[in-house]
Amino acid sequence: MGKNTKRIKVGDVYIGGGAPVSVQSMTNTKTEQIEPTVRQIKALAAVGCDIVRVAVPNMEAAKAIGKIKEQVSLPVVADIHFDYRLALEAVAAGADKIRINPGNIGGDERVKAVADACRSNNVPIRIGVNGGSLEKEILAEYGAVTPEAMVASAEYHIELLNHFDFDDICVSLKSSNTVTTVQAYRLMAEKWNYPLHLGVTEAGTQYMGIIKSAIGIGGLLLDGIGDTIRVSLTADPTEEVLAGESILRALGERKAPVELISCPSCGRCDVALIDLANDVQKALAGYSGRPITVAVMGCVVNGPGEASQADYGIAGGKDSGVVFKHGEIVKKVPADKLASELIRMIKEEERQ
Repeated sequence: MGKNTKRIKVGDVYIGGGAPVSVQSMTNTKTEQIEPTVRQIKALAAVGCDIVRVAVPNMEAAKAIGKIKEQVSLPVVADIHFDYRLALEAVAAGADKIRINPGNIGGDERVKAVADACRSNNVPIRIGVNGGSLEKEILAEYGAVTPEAMVASAEYHIELLNHFDFDDICVSLKSSNTVTTVQAYRLMAEKWNYPLHLGVTEAGTQYMGIIKSAIGIGGLLLDGIGDTIRVSLTADPTEEVLAGESILRALGERKAPVELISCPSCGRCDVALIDLANDVQKALAGYSGRPITVAVMGCVVNGPGEASQADYGIAGGKDSGVVFKHGEIVKKVPADKLASELIRMIKEEERQ
């Protein structure tokens, strides 16, 4: 994604310029509490997170970044608001990227100090435009939180950094309104080639938040827009990463070890399809072989034929069902043995 955007480097992760789309999340611990913060970062890494952001509301949190980085493998982004001294301290402590809006930190001398520190240490800056906190002057000009207003805000911050010869920039334009968010990113992508950090902010709790994020982030990625993503959820941060990974897999940007496909239940179904699909998914959770597609179908009408592209699959029946490979039936088995027979065949054949 984002083949025509500039490329920046965050720790050992590239963003933009055709680099793979990376998944981000943010810790919800107090950053100065090093042990729980490190524990959460390791948990995020374990589920596939590529970059982690930590809140830096005070000097103690900024200074903690160095000790945190000694214990984790993920690049660490310092989230700064208003106080430029926190940005300087975070850079000195080893932050891999800074999230700050230069227009909110004071006069030119402060912006220059941050730009100089980041340039000297090869630390990129993410300009984080949020629809809920646009500058008063921009809101007055546009009259509301519009895509144009959000892009104007980003441009204001870009110009400040460019004025001090800093261009190692990533941009986000987040709103809690999915449509506004998408339109803002599209407009930004038309006008500028900075790498884009995608997300729908304040998306809500897990169910609705994932839906809004999948529409917003997924729609933009389908347009070829976006270089790194964060799914914002009122949930455990690991759920954000899992959702982000799932969005990328649905778009073919990442390959899961197992892609499970299953049909919706209907009146033709004579097996407990929901339980059956969940059982198969759990049984294959630790699978680490070549990527495979596994189908769990409710009946022979939707069975081998509609799932012919699957490497392996099962289809239920009244008292029995079938196990198949690439659309070809291998054997007929009792209904209560479908899951176990499928798993046995996968383990046996993928071991070869």
